[in-house]
Amino acid sequence: MKLSEHLDLSEVIRSESAKRNGISNMPTAEHIENFKVLAEKVFQPIREHFRCPIHISSGYRSVELNRHVGGSSTSDHCFGRAIDIDMDGTQVSNNEVFNYIRNNLKFKQLIAEFPVDGELSWVHVAYDDKNLKNEILIAKKVNGKTVYVPYKGNESLIK
Repeated sequence: MKLSEHLDLSEVIRSESAKRNGISNMPTAEHIENFKVLAEKVFQPIREHFRCPIHISSGYRSVELNRHVGGSSTSDHCFGRAIDIDMDGTQVSNNEVFNYIRNNLKFKQLIAEFPVDGELSWVHVAYDDKNLKNEILIAKKVNGKTVYVPYKGNESLIK
C-alpha cells in the first residue's frame, strides 16, 4: 500500500526485531492514516529535496514491539506519527536531513540522535498536525542512559 508517491507501508512496518521475536507489527487504519499525513508533510518534501531514496530505519512500532525494544510508552512511533531516518552509506548525511527538516518543515518533534564527532547517528522526526510544536532535541547517553536536551541552534555536537 502506497502512503505517498515514494513511501510504501512495507517500509514503515519493517522490523527485524519483530520478525526475530514473532511480534506482530501491523498498524491500525488510524495509524496508517497518520502515516499518510506524515508522508505528505515530512517524508515527501525530504525525498523531493534530496532527489534520492530516503532510508527509514524505524517507523511503526506496535505496543508489543515498542515494549520489546525499550521505547517510550508515549512514543509517536506507536501511533504512526514518527520515523527514524538513517542515511549512512549514501551521498546525503544525517546532518543534512536534520538541517533540512529544521529549516524547512513543520513537525511535532525533531531529534538529533546520538551525535559522534558532530555526525548524527540518525534523525527522528514526528508529525502530528494537532501538535506542531517544532520541538528540537539532542539525544545523548549519560551514564548509560539516554537523555534528551533541548537544541539551542549552536551546539558544537552537530556539524
